[in-house]
Amino acid sequence: MKILRPHLLLALIGLMTISLQACKTKKLAAKPVPPVTKAVEEPAKAPEPAPVEKKEEPAPAPEKSNYTFDNIQFEFNSGVLKTASFAVLDQVATEMKKDESVKFVLNGHSSAEGTPEHNMSLSVDRANSVKSYLVNAGIPAANMTIKGFGATQPMTSNDTEEGKVLNRRVEIRKVK
Repeated sequence: MKILRPHLLLALIGLMTISLQACKTKKLAAKPVPPVTKAVEEPAKAPEPAPVEKKEEPAPAPEKSNYTFDNIQFEFNSGVLKTASFAVLDQVATEMKKDESVKFVLNGHSSAEGTPEHNMSLSVDRANSVKSYLVNAGIPAANMTIKGFGATQPMTSNDTEEGKVLNRRVEIRKVK
């Protein structure tokens, strides 16, 4: 009896599987009946006027790219971009994508706080930060070169905090 149980169970499962397959009904796909429409008589149409020749308009001139980019700002003593600079950098990427053969130089600057060596290193870090952002936006890295100027070319006086903030920047210029 113990030997028959597993065989009986397997046979029962097999019979159920076969019977379920045989019991399935096949549905016939009925074709939809097309709706009946009444023929409506249309009034006679007037003859169409002769086509007017269209003058060919000249193709619009391609939009000239603006390659002057400013206002890319950074946090104090850091190569971290300020969030306000992201919108500017997105515009930069859009302009750079218009002509991928154009080469650019990224000029990094810093305010006058710190040693000249530290400011030079910081300005290079800032330019590299901008380059990384643009590469992530789809600009080829080969199209950009980096230059660091430290605090040697201030935009404004470093006497006020506002002036120092403006001097912590990266300028993007087209290589001629």
